[in-house]
Amino acid sequence: MKHRIVVLGAGYAGAFSAGYLARRLHSDDFEITVVNAEPDFVERLRLHQLAAGQDLRHRPLAEVFAGTGIRLRVARVTSVDAERRTVTVADGDGVDRIGYDTLLYALGSTAADHGVPGVGEHAFHVAARPSALRLRARLDELGGDGKVLVVGGNLTAIEAATEIAESRPGLRVDVATSGELGGWLGTKARRHLLRAFDRFGITVHEHTTIERVEEEAAVTSDGTALASDATVWAAGFAVHPIAAASGLEVVADGRIRVDRQMRSVSHPDVYVAGDSVFVIGDNGRPLPMSCASAGYTSMQATAAIIGDRTGREISTTALSYVGNHISLGRKDGIFQLVDGAARSKSWALRGRAAARVKSAIVGTAAWSVSRPTFGRPSRSYRSATARERSLGVVAA
Repeated sequence: MKHRIVVLGAGYAGAFSAGYLARRLHSDDFEITVVNAEPDFVERLRLHQLAAGQDLRHRPLAEVFAGTGIRLRVARVTSVDAERRTVTVADGDGVDRIGYDTLLYALGSTAADHGVPGVGEHAFHVAARPSALRLRARLDELGGDGKVLVVGGNLTAIEAATEIAESRPGLRVDVATSGELGGWLGTKARRHLLRAFDRFGITVHEHTTIERVEEEAAVTSDGTALASDATVWAAGFAVHPIAAASGLEVVADGRIRVDRQMRSVSHPDVYVAGDSVFVIGDNGRPLPMSCASAGYTSMQATAAIIGDRTGREISTTALSYVGNHISLGRKDGIFQLVDGAARSKSWALRGRAAARVKSAIVGTAAWSVSRPTFGRPSRSYRSATARERSLGVVAA
């Protein structure tokens, strides 16, 4: 009987991992199933562009996984039973349960509402394709006249605000952040950021906490109503509560606690990659939710799955955090390097060169995900029996 590997999620972490496992594991011994709510691979790092009105390349997962032997199940994951090793999914045909021997959990994250009333009813976000398209439709309704309020001061908020301002110059764009806009950046990088906001005509409300969102305004903690025809909520990310409800050990924010090999500390047959991981990086700090973290954790998780299932030595992937790349529209950007304590360095790449670096990074990530058979080895790894693993014997 084949060993059943189920991958939940086909974002950057899940799609890359599934393709890599399909390249490395022998199809006679392993069966790989990917479950994803959408039929396409979505470039989440470009969703602010989609919302602003730009079209992204269509990447159907059926085509991405063609020729790999991967089974694609387009369905929504509703629960995981880590004790019984089953996943419950729902699609247009109803509810189904999928059994697994090894689970790779890569469901990612969504926008965090922080319990603020009205966010779910009245705000938009760009953490998923359907919500980005909903925002796009609203901006189309506004045409060249209206006011957009972006809530948040992080990377997503900065990119969404500048992209909308550049793509739709008739709209007035404001940003409300509870701290300083780009306050974590180095002096030169932050100066560049503020100049870009001035150039786009974006008004910034710093040290402003939003306490509720209404249909045509966002109300601050001092009672001020910031008028808005479209409020974009970009105040951080949160993982889906499925993990916490599954029986897996999680930390306070719902991320799954793993060992250095990305195995769940409570259920070692479950591996985790992407935003759902809680793991300490090489700098002694938890890895942030980011595309870079998705890459590192995916490589480590797949190495561990292959090693655990075939008896081969598990390679160690560096869990580093080198900096932030930020797009400021299509022709401007910032690449801010950080030191070992995750503090911004004084130097940062800025301007058109930084925009090209950001575009190259995002493009390379999408290219690698969409070509899982590239570099396929001529010989895949066979499964090792329990006895072979215990003796350190590698299957041929």
